[in-house]
Amino acid sequence: MAGVVVAAHPDANGAVERQWPSSGSAYWALFVIVLATFLTFFDAVTFGMLAERIKRDFGLTDSQLGFLAGPASIICYFFVGIPLARLADIYPRKYVLAGGTALVGVIISLGGLAQSFGQFVGSRVFLAAGGSAHAPSSYSLLADAFPPRKLTRAFALLQFGFIGGTTLGPLIGGMLVMATASWGATQLGPLTIFGWQWILIIMGLPSLLVALMFLTVKEPARMAPVADAPQVATGGGFWRSVATFMGLDAFRAINAKPRVYYPLFGALALSAVETFGLQFWRVPFMIRTFGWNEGQIGAALGATILVASLSGLLLGGIFVEWLAKRYKDANVRAATCCAAGTTVCTIAAILMPTAWGSLILFGLSGMFGIAGAVPQNAAVQRVAPNDMRGQVTAFYLFMFTFFGAMGSYVVGKVQDVVIGDPAQLWKALLLTASVLMPLATFLMFRAIKPYREEVGRLEALGR
Repeated sequence: MAGVVVAAHPDANGAVERQWPSSGSAYWALFVIVLATFLTFFDAVTFGMLAERIKRDFGLTDSQLGFLAGPASIICYFFVGIPLARLADIYPRKYVLAGGTALVGVIISLGGLAQSFGQFVGSRVFLAAGGSAHAPSSYSLLADAFPPRKLTRAFALLQFGFIGGTTLGPLIGGMLVMATASWGATQLGPLTIFGWQWILIIMGLPSLLVALMFLTVKEPARMAPVADAPQVATGGGFWRSVATFMGLDAFRAINAKPRVYYPLFGALALSAVETFGLQFWRVPFMIRTFGWNEGQIGAALGATILVASLSGLLLGGIFVEWLAKRYKDANVRAATCCAAGTTVCTIAAILMPTAWGSLILFGLSGMFGIAGAVPQNAAVQRVAPNDMRGQVTAFYLFMFTFFGAMGSYVVGKVQDVVIGDPAQLWKALLLTASVLMPLATFLMFRAIKPYREEVGRLEALGR
C-alpha cells in the first residue's frame, strides 16, 4: 500500500521496538501543522466578521447568509471529507496536507472574486472540501511522529493553532475590515471587487507559503497493522474501491470495537451540541439576563476566552502526563475528569446572579473543555488501526462537526417549544446543559475500562 512503511525492528529478545523520528523533525512537522490550523480558524473568524458586508453587498437574506456559513460545509464534509481522509491512509501525509493547504489558499482568494451568491456558496463548499483532509492527515502524521507518552503533549501544542486563530482573528480581522471600509468597488474587466473582498484575496496567500513548508516535513514511517486488527479489503473491483473510499472499512473497524469507540463518539456528539449551542446563545443570554451590550460582552469575553484557552492547554498536558505515569487509560480518564469539570462550571455559570460571575465560570468551563479535548483526540489516535486512521478520525470529527452545527438550533427549539418566554433564555440553556453534559460525561466514563484493555492489548503487541 502506498505510503506505508513498517517502522519496527525486533530487539535481541525478539520483541518489536518502534523506531521513532527525531524530536527535531517531529516538532517541525507539528509547527507547520499549527500554522495551517491557525490559518483555518483565522479564515473562519474573519469570514464571520465580514458577514454583514457580504449580506449588504450581495443582497442576501439571513437564511442565505446562515447557509453560506454553516450547512454547506457540513454536507461537503460528509460526502467529501471521509473519502479525502482515505488519502491520508494510502499516501504520504505531508503531500496530502500540502495539496489541501494550497487548495484552501487558492479557494479563499477565489472567494474574493465571487460575483454572486451562487459563486460564494461554491467557494465555501470547495473550501470545506480542500480543508476536510487537514485534521485526519495531521492527526495521523502526529501519531506516527510522536511516541505515545509524548503524543498528548503534541496535541496540546496543536491547540495553539486554534487559540491563535480564534483570538487573533477578531483583532486582526477587525482591523482589516475597518481599513477597507472606505474602499470603493474596483472594476477588473467584467469583475466588480468590493473593498472587503480584497481581504479574502490577500488572505489566501499565506496558505500557499505553508503548503510549501509542508514539503520540507519529514514523513514519519507507519507501523504495519496489528495482525488481528481490521484490514482494508483489497481487490473486489471498482465498486469495492468506492466503498473503501467512502469509509466502509473504517466503519467496520469502529464497529468491531464498539465498547471503545461508541462511548467516545457519543460523548463527543453530545458535548458538541452543548458547546456550540452555548457559544451561539451566550451573547443573547448575557444581554437578556444581565442587560449588557455587545461591546461590553465582546471585550470581557475575548479576554476570558484567551486566559481560559491557555490555562486549559497547560492543564490538559500536565494532567494527562501525570495520569499516564499511573494509568494506561490516562487519556480517557483525563477526558472524563475534564468533562465533569465542564458540566459543573457550565451549569453554575448559567445560575450565577452576576454577569462577571457567569463569565468567569464560563471561562472555567472553556478551560476544562480545551483540557479535555487534548486527551480525547489523542485517545482515538492511540487505538485506531494504522492503515485507516485517517478515515476513523474523519468519522470521529464528523460527530463534532455535524452535531456541533445543530447546537444553536437545539437550544433555540427548546427555548421556543419548552420555555416560550424569550426573557427566560437561561432556562433553555440550563435544561440542555443539565441533560447533555452529564450524559456525555457518563459515556466518557464508560469508555475508560475498554480503552485501558485495548491499550494493554496493543502494548503487548509492541504498539
